[in-house]
Amino acid sequence: MPRKPDAPEDKSPGDAGSKSARTRERILDAAAHVLSRKGYAGTRLSDVADRAEIQTPAIYYYFASRDDLVEEVMWSGIAHMREHMARVMAALSPDADPLDRVDAAVEAHLRYSLEISDYTTASIRNAGQVPEGIAVRYAAEASQYGDMWRKLLQDADNAGLLRPDLDPMAARMLVLGALNWAAEWWNPRRGSLDAVVRSAQSLVRHGLGPVPAAGDDPAGVPGSTARKARARRRPMTT
Repeated sequence: MPRKPDAPEDKSPGDAGSKSARTRERILDAAAHVLSRKGYAGTRLSDVADRAEIQTPAIYYYFASRDDLVEEVMWSGIAHMREHMARVMAALSPDADPLDRVDAAVEAHLRYSLEISDYTTASIRNAGQVPEGIAVRYAAEASQYGDMWRKLLQDADNAGLLRPDLDPMAARMLVLGALNWAAEWWNPRRGSLDAVVRSAQSLVRHGLGPVPAAGDDPAGVPGSTARKARARRRPMTT
């Protein structure tokens, strides 16, 4: 999650424990930031300590090793994403169209991984880099997150809204792969996140949905509106 400022210190009996918890959270926030940008191989505890504004040896009071710290960040990233997605889905109307639910899931995934959480960006970018021992807890949580997407696509298929030529598992993995890859290339200087979300929603919806009949536009209007628009953009000839 985004780094939070330390709470003001007081003289209450539980202050020592609260301060320790805040320091641990600050270390995790710093590690998520560094890991999301430098990757597993490039993440050094000295960089984490600098960002957390502590001495490097102090990290070992909270985490036995660098890999223990990385494992906690990786697991937290996908766990937070799953919890966020569950909240987004729960807020939708029970009668929401299945493809509208997919649209909402696309937006939730992209905004959380690219804008809200360094933890999720770190877990996505490093899932294939960390040693197997670190990935066990992450993989179990990622499987539960994948189940949420499996249900979304199954509901759309049950409603007759998916193309019959699609393999559901392959479609799900391709959609998630494309969404996750955005963490590798997107930054605010390359365009707004709103534009990325809209483009992703359009690609996913029209990639999953039935192919329009010949002569129809994606909205089902006879004649190709898109083709007419392209024709209007062609340069004039003399």
